[in-house]
Amino acid sequence: MESFNGYIKWIHILILRGDTVSNVTVKELTAKQADRGVKSSVFTLKFLQRIVMILIGAVLMAVSLEVFLVPNGVIDGGITGISIMVSELTHLPLGIFLTLLNLPFLILGYKQIGKTFALSTLLGIVVMSIGTSLLHKVPALTPGEPLLGAVFGGLILGVGVGLVIRSGGSLDGTEIVAILFSEKSPLSVGQIVLIINVFIFAGAGFVFGWPNALYSMIAYYIAMKMIDIVNEGLDQSKSVWIISEKYRDIGSALTDRLGRGVTYLDGEGGFSGDEKKIIFVVITRLEEAKLKSIVEDWDPQAFVAIGNIHDVKGGRFKKKGIH
Repeated sequence: MESFNGYIKWIHILILRGDTVSNVTVKELTAKQADRGVKSSVFTLKFLQRIVMILIGAVLMAVSLEVFLVPNGVIDGGITGISIMVSELTHLPLGIFLTLLNLPFLILGYKQIGKTFALSTLLGIVVMSIGTSLLHKVPALTPGEPLLGAVFGGLILGVGVGLVIRSGGSLDGTEIVAILFSEKSPLSVGQIVLIINVFIFAGAGFVFGWPNALYSMIAYYIAMKMIDIVNEGLDQSKSVWIISEKYRDIGSALTDRLGRGVTYLDGEGGFSGDEKKIIFVVITRLEEAKLKSIVEDWDPQAFVAIGNIHDVKGGRFKKKGIH
């Protein structure tokens, strides 16, 4: 409605100035308004799809925790695992600790990764916390069977977390911590996450017993594999190659909004022989959804190739300030 009112106001100003509004001008304006309307509808649809995926993922994780894992004394890794142990020791609802313990890392995520990621993660964690509270009294489907609970719980948990990550969010603050520490240490994000989880599963051995600590590691391993399947092989770092006529605009946007440095390479089309500019950038898996959104904003027809990187060393793989 605001766009349409702006269109009418613009024509009204031309009339007051004594200008002539030709049929061609009106058609051009109408076409522009229609194009804006289509883009707005597409954006709204994608936004709703992202929200729905995050909600589904958060609910699946709540089901995994309360119906399979927690009743059998099996935990997940990261902040979720710490929350389960604290809940067991204090006899307070799990949902409280899922929110409170993740909150500081959400603030860090807002500054380091961006507003979209932080808000998506906040939505997922809040829904997951509410879900665990509502499902707390639901009978376990595998009572007294920790191995079955670990297998089924890990499968469902992996699907849930995978859907949330694929939508540009997260359900645990551990990776945010790992990203921050990796910037000041020689260790990769994956190595830091592994070290953190070693201590968490060791803690589970003291709280729930060592057999349950082993079942927890099994559940975690299965969940990681499911996340990879859902997200088509997500790794900690990804290399991205982008070919577009608007390479300067896209490169500047990636630097400004992701805080990543880009490299411009010279290329030549194999069929056309035309000279082309190629953007090369290395990102973390949590930034993939935002990168795709940035590229699509500038050039929906851009060629984008994303590959997995097992390790990143040397150079300047550091984030700049973003806005």
